[in-house]
Amino acid sequence: MSTTQPLLIELGTEELPVKALPGLAQAFFDGVLDGLHKRGIGFDREGAKPLYTPRRLAVRLNGVTTEQPEQKSEVLGPYLNIALDADGQPTKALQGFAQKAGIDWSELERTSDAKGERFVHRATKPGADTASLLPEIVREALAAMPIPKPMRWGDHGYGFARPVHWLVLLLGTEVVPADLLGVRSDRMSRGHRFMHDKPVWFSAPEDYVESLRSASVLVDADERRERIVREVTAAAQQAGGQARIDEGILEEVNGLTEWPVAIACGFEREFLAVPQEALIATMEANQKFFPVLDAQGQLTERFIGIANIQSRNEAEVRKGYERVIRPRFADAKFFFDEDLKQGLESMGEGLKTVTYQAKLGSVADKVARVAALAEAIAPAAGVEPAQAKRAALLSKNDLQSRMVNEFPELQGIAGRYYAQAANESAEVAAAIDEAYMPRFAGDAIAPSKLGQVLAIAERLDTLAGGFAAGLKPTGNKDPFSLRRNALGLARTLIEGQLEVDFTRMLHRASESAAFQAPLRQLAEVERKSANALKSSDLQTSGETSGEMLAVLNGENIQSFVLERLRNYYADQSVPGQQFDAVEALVNSLDTLTLYDFDRRLKAIAEFAKLPEAEALAAANKRIRNILKKVDGDVPTTIDPARFVESAERELAEVVDAAIADTDPLLAQRDYVAVLGRLARLRPQVDAFFTHVMVNVDDLAVRNNRLALLKRLSDRLGSVAAIEHLSI
Repeated sequence: MSTTQPLLIELGTEELPVKALPGLAQAFFDGVLDGLHKRGIGFDREGAKPLYTPRRLAVRLNGVTTEQPEQKSEVLGPYLNIALDADGQPTKALQGFAQKAGIDWSELERTSDAKGERFVHRATKPGADTASLLPEIVREALAAMPIPKPMRWGDHGYGFARPVHWLVLLLGTEVVPADLLGVRSDRMSRGHRFMHDKPVWFSAPEDYVESLRSASVLVDADERRERIVREVTAAAQQAGGQARIDEGILEEVNGLTEWPVAIACGFEREFLAVPQEALIATMEANQKFFPVLDAQGQLTERFIGIANIQSRNEAEVRKGYERVIRPRFADAKFFFDEDLKQGLESMGEGLKTVTYQAKLGSVADKVARVAALAEAIAPAAGVEPAQAKRAALLSKNDLQSRMVNEFPELQGIAGRYYAQAANESAEVAAAIDEAYMPRFAGDAIAPSKLGQVLAIAERLDTLAGGFAAGLKPTGNKDPFSLRRNALGLARTLIEGQLEVDFTRMLHRASESAAFQAPLRQLAEVERKSANALKSSDLQTSGETSGEMLAVLNGENIQSFVLERLRNYYADQSVPGQQFDAVEALVNSLDTLTLYDFDRRLKAIAEFAKLPEAEALAAANKRIRNILKKVDGDVPTTIDPARFVESAERELAEVVDAAIADTDPLLAQRDYVAVLGRLARLRPQVDAFFTHVMVNVDDLAVRNNRLALLKRLSDRLGSVAAIEHLSI
């Protein structure tokens, strides 16, 4: 009878790559469990998780069955018409099958399928001992790990992420013999490199975590993480502040330590004159330190380092941490001071010599385009156009600063400080920084209206320029980050609740970008743009060619942005049919605002919850199909005297009433109320299609009914093409 025993596998290595460590540990854990499962070996998953430190990957399971269950096999043989001759004797085909199975043909069983009866060999054999299978399970798990460039050591032919030094493989209290990656399994592990120089001996898997803890190794990553947060928080509170704990930095520090110890440190107050973002970036990205902030969220002269050792002389560790950041802080202060001497406005002169993109001119050219767009967008956001233009003209100047050259991630942030130092208005200074928002997925949009205007103008020009230069993303290639810019643009317009004429601004941005690029390049782009224009359509006039490209690219960019929005809403669990319903309508409109798109989509979501929604969507789909089949123009004149059936007369009356009620609601863009009112038409619509035939022989009656249906359909589709909701 099979029993269960705890299992421990530990692979000891040189320090593993910190950013890859959690993924490697998870892959090793999953690989071992998958290997057990494939072989039918039962195991207790409760409480199991990847265990790891920089020097080890481990799997510990509370219970694993000590042998496989019986292994049953079934091998299908030849059909009877092939297996037996006319006298019922075995043919060579059957004899060969039986010989391969190792039995006489008369011992074979029979089975049937759709093609008829055939011979089958069924066998049962005892399951193998788990211990005999474990080496291959571990080998498979190691081979399947995502290591793009395995490291090789010595003269061996195998490789791994880092050289391997020990292997623990215990099933219960017994060592499972195995030779993997040049090491032989044992029950001996290693403790902390500096705090425990003796081997760590495991009598059983249950001892694993506690034995290593006694050897100054916290093998549970969750326990290490909690310890880091607890110690950093306490050290910051003792320093009179609160720690800034970035999740990414926390994860890296967790992957760098086996026994983390917080060390409270400090630096000279004079460095606080430097933008705190530069100091924080240096502490976090370069040294993996945790800055300490005051109650207002401002940087103090304190920070917390994490040592991978309980030092007897903590003061020396502190000195080392303080010494290592001082030169970088000094450099940052020098760059900042020199930039202040130059001034933000004079930095802009250098943008004329910096190429933005070969076909789109210099960064100064881009700034001029963005400034013109910002000035045009500003009124829709309630922003003073002159202020928007001023902010845009200064928005890229910090790219020429020494600070941004050293800390590229401070683009915009440095500009805000330099604008403040130059006595620009607080709104302009903030907008220079906010123009880059959202900076990453999940980041907030610019908080101020002026910042939103700059963010929109910047992304409009980037999209228009990318399309004009033929840089539309293909597959995984997106050199201008146009997908990210498209989503950032859409989010800013929607979440900022800005009624910006998106279509008009796209055309304006595209026209500006089109005339920036050389005409011969424009012509090539035009020929390649979805066959929208034939090469014979290109005129010899550069102005005509640019105008044609502007219109073409404006339409292409609008479709591109809407496709990004489709994914954006899909992530919010918005059904594709609802998105299609709104997109189908707005594509027929002369103008488009994305905030209006969002409101229509939310109204459709509410409408779809109503019990009348499905029937009205199906009715509108039916109406659209009827109207499509009309030869020539669809009639629009309704003559009440030509109504024959009471159902059409009643429908006409309720449609008139619904239109009168929804006209002011549409003007107010209260789309939820519009659709709620239209939902009340369902009884009359159902009655019409039950009692009225549209395509009667009497042409006048038929046209009158078609005109009524068109009037109804136009109003049903006034918020979205609701027929898309019909399955």
